Parts: sequence; structure tokens; C-alpha cells
Amino acid sequence: MKPRSTFVLLALGFGYAFLYLPLALVVIYSFNASSLAAVWGGFSLRWYAELLNSRDVLDAAWLSVRIAAVSATLASVLGTMAALALVRLGRFRGRTLFVGMLTAPLVMPEVITGLSLLLFFVSLQQLLGLVFARGAGTIAIAHVTFCTAYVAVVVQSRLSQLDASLEEAAMDLGGRPLGVLFDITLPIATPAIAAGWLLAFTLSLDDLVIASFVSGPGSTTLPMLIFSKVRLGVTPDVNALVTIMVLIVAAGVSIAGIAMQRREAERARSREQIGTAA
Repeated sequence: MKPRSTFVLLALGFGYAFLYLPLALVVIYSFNASSLAAVWGGFSLRWYAELLNSRDVLDAAWLSVRIAAVSATLASVLGTMAALALVRLGRFRGRTLFVGMLTAPLVMPEVITGLSLLLFFVSLQQLLGLVFARGAGTIAIAHVTFCTAYVAVVVQSRLSQLDASLEEAAMDLGGRPLGVLFDITLPIATPAIAAGWLLAFTLSLDDLVIASFVSGPGSTTLPMLIFSKVRLGVTPDVNALVTIMVLIVAAGVSIAGIAMQRREAERARSREQIGTAA
């Protein structure tokens, strides 16, 4: 084996170990019977049972999933509209300002974003009273503000590669602009929109800093709960919670990979049939 190949393999192994060895240790110690997270006391499912019986953890997880789903959906709609405006409208008045406002959440520190949103919500609460009290709604609104930027970037990159002649041909055949949008443009951009939705869902589910600023009483998300537990001392139930989340993510990635392989196989069969027919 060449020295260069050996170095590449060692670097690759070190990189994978650096990324996944901590996760493996978390999974192993989630089956720890000891009350101390870093001391092995034998194999046990005790902390999984306590985790499933922990009402505060289940409520926080369900709240985080609901907020992430709502935020990702709204961000996908707004981000897709923004991407369509940037790609299809060309140079319009205020484009530079629009792009700057859209991409600001990508480069803005989360502390500044969270603080500005907090001041905004406090001002609205003073004007509207208890109707606009901070809670799950304000967290969802805050997540939409920065998730929209990520969705717009993903969808814009796909739309910029779309052949505009397809839309022009559809209009030449009598298609209305709105019909062309829903029948031609959006179906082609669906994979990018789905990727943007998944990215927005992950970012919303993972957010801690911004949610800490804009949350209210009774609206503790799962990252906030985990962070509070870590501050008081890591316990094995946190390891069990992380293990469950890792398994869910791994299952989702596996399902997506299988779906992509089947799609590629169908495309390959279609090309073979076309070639045979030709």
C-alpha cells in the first residue's frame, strides 16, 4: 500500500472516530445501571423506563416536534416564494435590500437574533396585552424568520438550474402562469423544497439560543430541557434520550437512502426501456 493511501485511510479513520465515537459512548452509557453518567455499573434498561415515564420530557419533545413541523412548513412556503421572486423576476427595484434582509439570518449571531425578537415580542405584548403572550407561537414565529433563509437558498439553487424553456413551452401551449407554476415549476423543484423542509425542521428542532429568548412559561422545548439537565449534572436519562433521537435520525436517513436508490433504479430502467425502444 502506498504511503499516501495509508495517510488518507488514517485521516479518514480519525475523522470518523472524532465524529462518531462520542455518539457511540453516549449510546453505550445509556444502558448504564449506575446513577452516575460516567461510571459503568452494569447493563440495564432502567433509564429508558424512567425516560418514558417522565412527563416533562415527553411534553417537551412533543412541543418541539409541533413547533418544528409548523415552522418548517411556513418557512418552506415563504422560502419557495422568495426563491421564485429572486429567480423569475430578475432585476427589480429593491432586490438588493430584499436579498440582504433574506440572507441576514444566515450570518447574524443567534444571540442578536434572539434578543431582537424578544424586544419585538415584548413591544407587541405591551400593545396587544395577553393576546400576544410569549409561548409556543412566538417560538414558531422566531424559527420561521431564520429557517426561511435556509429554504430560500436551497430552492433558489434548484430553480436557477431549471430550464426556463419548459415553462415557456407550457405557456405557448395555452397554460396560464399559475397553472404552469403548479404543474411544471413546483413539481420539478419538489426535491429541493423537501430538502429545505427537512433542513428547516432540523434547525428548528435543534435550536436552543433563540428559543430561550422568546419562550414563555409552559413552553420549554426539548433542547432547553436537555440543557437544563446538563447544567445540573448529566444523568443517564439524558443519554437514553439522545440515543432515541440518534436512532430516529438514523432510521430517517436509511429510509431516505432506500427511497433514493429505488428512484435511481427506476430511472435506470426507464432509460434502458427508452434505449431498447429506440
